[in-house]
Amino acid sequence: MIRRLKGILTIVVMLCACVSAQGITRDAGGDMSLLLQYEDHGAIYKDKNGTNITDVLAFVKTQGWTSIRVRLFVDPSQASSTEKGEGVCQDLEYVKRLGAKIKAHGLKFMLDFHYSDSWADPLKQYTPVSWASLNEEQLKAKIYEYTKSSLNELKKVNAEPDFIQIGNEESYGILWGVKGGTLQKCNYASGTAEWTRFSGLLKQASKACREACPKAKIIIHHDRACEQGTLYNYFLKVKNNGVDYDVIGLSYYPHYQGSIPQLEQCLNMLGNSFGDKEVMIVESGYYHKWPPSNVNFDYSDTYPNTQAGQEAFTKALIEALMRHSNVTGLYWWWPESNEYGLDWNTKRVTDAWYNAGLWDNETGRALPALYALHLFSFPSGVEDLVMQEEKGPVRVFTIDGRYVTTAADEEAAKATLSEGLYIIGGKKVLVK
Repeated sequence: MIRRLKGILTIVVMLCACVSAQGITRDAGGDMSLLLQYEDHGAIYKDKNGTNITDVLAFVKTQGWTSIRVRLFVDPSQASSTEKGEGVCQDLEYVKRLGAKIKAHGLKFMLDFHYSDSWADPLKQYTPVSWASLNEEQLKAKIYEYTKSSLNELKKVNAEPDFIQIGNEESYGILWGVKGGTLQKCNYASGTAEWTRFSGLLKQASKACREACPKAKIIIHHDRACEQGTLYNYFLKVKNNGVDYDVIGLSYYPHYQGSIPQLEQCLNMLGNSFGDKEVMIVESGYYHKWPPSNVNFDYSDTYPNTQAGQEAFTKALIEALMRHSNVTGLYWWWPESNEYGLDWNTKRVTDAWYNAGLWDNETGRALPALYALHLFSFPSGVEDLVMQEEKGPVRVFTIDGRYVTTAADEEAAKATLSEGLYIIGGKKVLVK
């Protein structure tokens, strides 16, 4: 008995040291805001072997994904036809439906508030049409009321978010005003008046989140992942203006922002200067074919624009992120892009193919990079599954902790399991 307990204690201590080194649970997943549209229109998803996937969310969970991100627009019916053709459709009813599905699958849910009727990003943060006539005080009251009301509606359908972005890529502020009017932008170099207005809006949104979803982590999202000075000055002003939040969210697309070493320099800076905040890469991606021509950087010599190149980039990014204990999330943008099985003339979801997703538009097959994302995730509760003998039978669990079976050893266990990610004998094992 003493020898048995000693063996168990050794394993637990080793894993606890691993968890301690990582600091906090790491989440990997993707922004799958168009998943319902693809499913409703009849897109056919397959695994890498060509077997049909009947439940996409269940499938990615078996591959070690732990969290899904979804955007929310105020009134996407006001978006232009071009914007709708780019995938703008996520109103509150849509997000309630998708959010409930995500939570029902035991996945975490990141809600991304676009405080606009269409895309909110550094180039456009236009005030919703229905809010256009509000003065500044009314606008602060409105963002509070809208944020809290939306969260309460999600809670009613068991879709309470675990992470909440109070704005999307708000590198130049939010709620500028209506397009064509006087726009009230705010960036890292803006003055006191601009930051008083911007931070006032963020504080109201944050207050609503704390009241409606006190367990959720609040994210402020910036797009300049490789610009140290920009990030430092921006988040210093966020801090000095007393905005309440938990996570620095970054967009990192190497074609536009820069190299992985440049990203790492910024992660070091954020860890040193804002060590009380987690950092998440809330958007990332890399093309597996036909990259756009208007990119700022070309890394195709290192990571070719092929399926193998996309996988190599993904693994290199994960290897880099794992060196930073402050980084706790990695989300692929639009991984569910898949035109396979759709009638392009009558049932297309968007007006153009996206070739940085994680399924092949022409075959419907999952790409290698999809299977690599589990290398970053570290689900909570795994440490409870290692109470094993040092030798002898091993217990097998799903990645979310459900018992499967007991086998003589790891190889015997793998022979009985279907494709997916499991915990076998206290360690993560990918069965192919």
